[in-house]
Amino acid sequence: MKKIIFPFLILLFLTASYQVMAQSEFSSTTIEIGVVVSDIEKSLDFYTNVIGMQKVGEFDVDEEFGKISGLTGGVAFHVDVLKLEDKPGATQWKLMSFEKDAAHPLSKYIQDDTGVQYVTINVTSLKPFLDRIKKHNVELLGDTPVPLDSTKHFVLIQGPDGTIIELIGPLE
Repeated sequence: MKKIIFPFLILLFLTASYQVMAQSEFSSTTIEIGVVVSDIEKSLDFYTNVIGMQKVGEFDVDEEFGKISGLTGGVAFHVDVLKLEDKPGATQWKLMSFEKDAAHPLSKYIQDDTGVQYVTINVTSLKPFLDRIKKHNVELLGDTPVPLDSTKHFVLIQGPDGTIIELIGPLE
């Protein structure tokens, strides 16, 4: 009896797992992130030359779509699309600017405000990042790099508009 039930249970589990995966509400498992910045050139420089992202595209949103979509109430804007690597399924970091400063003070720590306060980027080596951080005079936050375990370290920096960025990986 046990010999018959065990294969049946495996088949039942695999069928149930397939049905759950096939019935996903999402057409993609990637979240695209829109970031409003005060100075687009300064932010493009930071994200491409310090973080190492690649610009992979751009698009414009006109006044009409801004209004009917509810995004801006009728203000047109331009979006620059960046990725860590130009690969399908890679997270898109979409930068846009309305050429004004934030209406609230920038956070110094993650507990200072609500909403998205930080992003984490896992890397194969922190060395090129630390070199670019130093070259571009970007301040390391806290006492970073801080060891996490025997191989990985944690580095914390902040983008031009206050986005806190964790870089995690080996020092070399």
